[in-house]
Amino acid sequence: MLTKIRMNVDMPLSTIDRNIYGHFSEHLGCCIYEGIWVGEDSPIPNTEGFRTDVIEALKRLQIPILRWPGGCFADEYHWKDGVGPKEKRKRMINTHWGGVIENNDFGTHEFMRFCELINAEPYICGNVGSGTVSEMSEWVEYVTFGGESPMANWRQENGRKEPWKLKYFGVGNENWGCGGHMRPEYYADLFRQYACYVRNYGENKIFKIACGPNVDDYHWTEVLMSQAGRYMDGLSLHYYTFPNGYGKEKGSATEFDETWWFRTLKRTLYMEELIERHDTIMTRYDPDKRVALIVDEWGTWYNVEPGTTPGFLYQQNTMRDALVAGINLNIFHRHSDRVRMANLAQLINVLQSVILTEGASMLLTPTFHVFDMYKVHQGAKSIPLHVDSPAYEMNGERIDRIHASASVNDSGILHVSLCNLDHAAAEEIEIDIRGKKATHVTGTILTSEAIQDHNTFDVPDRVSPCAFGDYRLEDDRLIVRMPSKSVVVLAVEW
Repeated sequence: MLTKIRMNVDMPLSTIDRNIYGHFSEHLGCCIYEGIWVGEDSPIPNTEGFRTDVIEALKRLQIPILRWPGGCFADEYHWKDGVGPKEKRKRMINTHWGGVIENNDFGTHEFMRFCELINAEPYICGNVGSGTVSEMSEWVEYVTFGGESPMANWRQENGRKEPWKLKYFGVGNENWGCGGHMRPEYYADLFRQYACYVRNYGENKIFKIACGPNVDDYHWTEVLMSQAGRYMDGLSLHYYTFPNGYGKEKGSATEFDETWWFRTLKRTLYMEELIERHDTIMTRYDPDKRVALIVDEWGTWYNVEPGTTPGFLYQQNTMRDALVAGINLNIFHRHSDRVRMANLAQLINVLQSVILTEGASMLLTPTFHVFDMYKVHQGAKSIPLHVDSPAYEMNGERIDRIHASASVNDSGILHVSLCNLDHAAAEEIEIDIRGKKATHVTGTILTSEAIQDHNTFDVPDRVSPCAFGDYRLEDDRLIVRMPSKSVVVLAVEW
């Protein structure tokens, strides 16, 4: 069978917010320490203590926003322990992630400087679970106030004269779980209280993000929107792709068969239903879609790699993860009227990372390459499309073989992102482009011989993108022959 896609390029929809391409960095395993921060005295090449190779890779990726310090860690983090001379900073136990010592070498100043170095907006997640209103209020004052005040004076004593710009602030994290096991009614009241003291100083205007639902907890969304919707700018959503569902055997990141491949992709497609159903509830209270849905934790979650610390959540990254990334980004594009930020978990060495490090070595994962290929969609206008795809079937279950999205940028270039989910079958795709006549096409593809293929420190480029040219123009149609287990991005000009 043939996949048919229809799109109207002269009828663009909402803008795809750059922040949909955001990332997440938690004090977890080797994400911060070893992944981002090695210290000025490290033999690993660094810029002010930050890994230089990581800085350059993330600048290439053009990541727009970075979330920190958690995650579950956020609601046990007391920011004042992480400022001032490093030798005087308090040490603490990271109770959530491995029970290791956190020396607080990487704190507010380091995070804000790292964001400057990679040209990303900072997104700070505040402590509601074990913190206080005054602690959160003083953190915002410390970061953003430019006048005379105790916190501003302390910031200057610690080496930063001018305040930083901070646009995004999360009032708690997973407060239904590791952030306090709260009921939505209780958290809604706490959000109203805490958010009141997340103040705007001078010209700095903060976009306040409330803790939203855990996966399909629609009651949580209903309560938050009805009781606190007018006080928030964004509502978070967390959904991880567990191959067998939450609480069940997660399986290996690299040693899996076609059944596990199919299960994982089917699970990740559930993201679309979640967004649609939460959006429906939000629209009941916010028909103008002022409040953004912020998917600030998403990605795959497997068993940790053998021989690694279980609480560090280190896993490899294969072609399966590349398809998961492409599918989710396609979904975010198609719902960009409500989804205006997403943060992949996590940036380096944890879960579905874009970078892995080992000593002085660094490699780029298949997920990195998908983000790199897809970055052409940042800030572009989403294009409506209809996909009529044959089924990809396994063990009596069915999903569409082809998953897609499209956008038009300010230069008028159409970008089409295509994912062939089938582990074995190639697919011919007929794209009916309406509204303009295509004259020139270029493409990039990410694929590999086996579904388990991944990059290692011995073979860092086993899975890497290359030019794609298996297409032809016929009148107003673009015919594409797409190999199995692949991600393709096409650029169409007129």
